[in-house]
Amino acid sequence: MNLDDALKIFVTESRELLGEMEAALLKVEQSPNDPDLINAIFRAAHTIKGSAGLFGLDHLVEFTHNAENILDQVRAGKLPITGELVILLLAFCDHASTLIDFIDQGQDVPPQVAERSKELISKMEIGSHKSAEKFEICEIENPSHSVATENWHLSLHFGREVLRNGMDPASFIRYLATMGRIVRIVTLTKNIPEGENLDPEDCYLAFEISYQTEADKNTIEGAFEFVRDDAIINIIPPKSSRREYLKLIQNSPSPIDVSENLVRCGTLTPEELELVFDEKLEKNIQEATPVPKSETSVAANRPDEKIPETKEKKESKSNDYSLIRVNSANLDSHINLIGELITASSSLSISALKSGVPELLESASVMARLVESIRDSALQLRMVQIGATFNKFQRVVHDVSKETGKDINLIISGSETELDKNIIEKIGDPLLHLIRNSIDHGIESAEVRAANGKPSQGTLSLNAYHECGSIVIEVSDDGGGLNKKRILAKAIERGLIKPDQTLNDNEIQNLIFEPGFSTSEKVNNLSGRGVGMDVVRRNISALRGTIEIESTETVGTSMRIRLPLTLAIIDGFLVGVGDSAFVVPLDMVEECVQLTQHEIDESQGRDHINLRGKVLPFIRLKDIFNVPDRPIKEFEFDPELNIDPEFAFLLQPTQRDNVVIVNFAGNRVGLVVDELQGEYQTVIRPLGKVFNGLKGLSGFTILGTGRVALIIDVPSLVMRIVNGCVFH
Repeated sequence: MNLDDALKIFVTESRELLGEMEAALLKVEQSPNDPDLINAIFRAAHTIKGSAGLFGLDHLVEFTHNAENILDQVRAGKLPITGELVILLLAFCDHASTLIDFIDQGQDVPPQVAERSKELISKMEIGSHKSAEKFEICEIENPSHSVATENWHLSLHFGREVLRNGMDPASFIRYLATMGRIVRIVTLTKNIPEGENLDPEDCYLAFEISYQTEADKNTIEGAFEFVRDDAIINIIPPKSSRREYLKLIQNSPSPIDVSENLVRCGTLTPEELELVFDEKLEKNIQEATPVPKSETSVAANRPDEKIPETKEKKESKSNDYSLIRVNSANLDSHINLIGELITASSSLSISALKSGVPELLESASVMARLVESIRDSALQLRMVQIGATFNKFQRVVHDVSKETGKDINLIISGSETELDKNIIEKIGDPLLHLIRNSIDHGIESAEVRAANGKPSQGTLSLNAYHECGSIVIEVSDDGGGLNKKRILAKAIERGLIKPDQTLNDNEIQNLIFEPGFSTSEKVNNLSGRGVGMDVVRRNISALRGTIEIESTETVGTSMRIRLPLTLAIIDGFLVGVGDSAFVVPLDMVEECVQLTQHEIDESQGRDHINLRGKVLPFIRLKDIFNVPDRPIKEFEFDPELNIDPEFAFLLQPTQRDNVVIVNFAGNRVGLVVDELQGEYQTVIRPLGKVFNGLKGLSGFTILGTGRVALIIDVPSLVMRIVNGCVFH
């Protein structure tokens, strides 16, 4: 095995585990008694510690071990979930991520980072000791409820799939012998079927073990790390209370066998077993405060009795496929090659049409269909659900809410919406600015909200959905909305507009995206410098997207981002304007109609037509991009044609305009072109720095003939018409 590759996998998986741990911590504060969340948090820390030990990363093992101790006490019900504990564990996640970053970069931990590790370890140790002291006092109050044994008791019930998964139960027992002494072991063989019902690849064994060791519980549990999901493991320390043994018996797949073997192992005396089953004791236990289960348990696949599966286990079983990790650079290279294949396929189709050979035409048609299927499959590989990006902002809302003293609830919807991975990677920063802006500027303090008749808790919503070939991401809040008078006054004060200048509501709202604009009176950690919203618009424009504002004072604000589904390959609609070719994104095309001279006359030069009783504005691509008219060839009558010369004018080619009707954000606009040339698979290529500022264009593509076709930026054209702008 290449250890460098294995270390990269460890880094990637550790970051994922920390992300899952952080998400669970943000939920557990509202559901402190949810065992699934508590177990998920513990498993993340435990897995990172175990994996770090394999690579000899002692500093990470030591740091994680202390968090694991605290989480183990939470699982055992000895330590309650509080806001302070959640903040401490979130700090653990942040610092563990920092340590993993240094591991990824192959660098030593700087002194200041190591000092931070010691500080957090100290805080975690203090919390762990305090909870342990409280638990010891609780136990001392009931000394008669403890058993006399000085040995640990291990109950190991292996699942049917253990052998198939490459694990040998005997190897775990041998490993235990290296850490201590097995005083007595009882093997449960009751579940072994007879004759033809026995499958040699199934495991039917269970063990009850009396064990003597100086190791702590975490070390013993670590011995079973690789079989955790295929067995029920119960570990009971020496001199534990009788209720621990009662829980073991009640939760066991074979309660009668386990109770008998507790005596056979010497863990309990017959008298102590009777006390365990004493009705009075059982009644007292039932009346006591319930304690979350501390055992690691996953149901063994027994034919006669199954233990309920955890939520995570059910979800994992619902997926009947496995996932592999792919280097993103390799994926991008794959997409680029498919782009070249599309261009080559188009060239082949044109050559086949020119040749007129039926066999070649058929082969070109098959090739085109296959290339289209490969393209769709490859693009699907780049599509990523936006839910993971949304979930990262739960921590942002949690921290910023604490910092501002506001109570804010984050609502996430549309998590399953997919878009290109490259867009996912670049949309995080704009969303972060919008969320922080909503919390700081939008949502009011509890006092102001109460005075306005609103609930004290503010609501921030993240939503994503598909619309007209675009991905729409909304950041909404139920705050005070944008104060247009204040925005206008600030804009005049900063010289962004003239005092006598008249702006509509939309233009006033969009002033917040101007460089250096801010309505904050004071500069703080969140706002006041006037750089955040400018960055938002610039980054979204770089993704060929737009941002809209919908705001009502005292009601709230919604920021709506519209982005293309992908930055790589799209289905396009090829049109001709003069001698030039343009591509319109097919997802935005609604229909095509002919522009007659009668409709032009009726519009009276106002650039709109009557489309089935509705006014449709249109623009001529020829005028916007200064495309010269194509020269009209004079028609030459062929005397060999069997046509009366008087009617030869009917063969004269006519010049007619066509209107391609596009829709963006609910706004319909017509694009006037000369020719409609049909659908075309379009490989999007950037214009480059020299032409990057051209209005109305988002890129170019190479046609099968080798000619260049410009890709129309429909959103910018539509929004300019809606806003009444003039093109230059």
